[in-house]
Amino acid sequence: METRPYVPWKLMNDFMIDVFKAYGVPEKDAAICADVLLESDRRGIESHGCNRFKPIYLDRIKNGTLLPVTNIEILKDTPTTCVMDAHDGMGMVASHAMMEKLIEKAGKYGMAGGAICNSTHYGIAGYWSGMAAKAGMIGITGTNARPSVAPTFGIDNMMGTNPLTFTMPTDEEFPFNFDCATSTIQNGKIEFYARSGKETPAGLVVDREGNTMTDSAKILTEMRAGRAALLPLGGLGEATGGYKGYGFTTIVEILSAALTGGPFMKALNGKDENGNNQMYHLGHFFFVINPEFFMGLDVFKKTAGDICRGLRNSTLAPGAEHIYTAGEKEYLAWQDRKDKGVPVGEAIQAELIELRDTLKLDYHFPFED
Repeated sequence: METRPYVPWKLMNDFMIDVFKAYGVPEKDAAICADVLLESDRRGIESHGCNRFKPIYLDRIKNGTLLPVTNIEILKDTPTTCVMDAHDGMGMVASHAMMEKLIEKAGKYGMAGGAICNSTHYGIAGYWSGMAAKAGMIGITGTNARPSVAPTFGIDNMMGTNPLTFTMPTDEEFPFNFDCATSTIQNGKIEFYARSGKETPAGLVVDREGNTMTDSAKILTEMRAGRAALLPLGGLGEATGGYKGYGFTTIVEILSAALTGGPFMKALNGKDENGNNQMYHLGHFFFVINPEFFMGLDVFKKTAGDICRGLRNSTLAPGAEHIYTAGEKEYLAWQDRKDKGVPVGEAIQAELIELRDTLKLDYHFPFED
């Protein structure tokens, strides 16, 4: 049972917009960024929601590794493709502009693909593929990130958690939405564990000796020092399929860097040769497919829905209560939270109060009563 206090969605949305504006983000862009972050909380994916508001976005604006104003430059534009330069602005703002453009192109030509260079953290990947699904199309996206994942049989943190995300419309109330990192766990989840005083489950992170680590705060410290690494999906070695996750991680790294002509792996650690902060220069890629140019949207949605229902209605394992399909848990989380608000733990509460008082904003939160 949830014991944390809830903050109404509109209150949190308005507050985040005002804070972003105070940090120099234009109001229209601030609204996009706030919605992306809250979408993560709406889906119950707290590793990418309010939990990351200050440390990933505000702190980076403050330390100069993220520019509050996003000056998007179109480097290449064809009827079915687009390449943008985000010039180290808000990755969420550039990604929103890209998806609007690609959805329009796919509406005319059936498919479209795009890539963004010199970008920053673009929030929950499923937000972008989800924009396509809302338009009755298939959305695919991925991004590289600061190095934190070791290759199979290695211990160096060489690649990012590199999500590879697909969202497809169905004839149900929610789309098929497969949104996850290609590592066993992502940095944001460990940050969430650390802020909640919880240990990271064993078998997800290795130290320089190849031993597993569980102390969340220590993991974050050791990873930043290059003395620990996340494991790819499948875990250690080949016996449990770790090479498969390693392969998918590499695919995302190649597409994110090669389609944009941008940096990759260790060059994305946010530090220069002297250890000083520098821009991340991340790359993102996006693809949109329009089912109307195949057998039609209705056929696609019904087939996708039938497949999902068939999976959920198959025989349960002993002791199991339900078989889920991708996107279902997120939909259920929203059904539970839509009238309650976003739950915030003590660490987030303290951050919200500090931001409000420092910026002298006129807000009162329910957890203060």
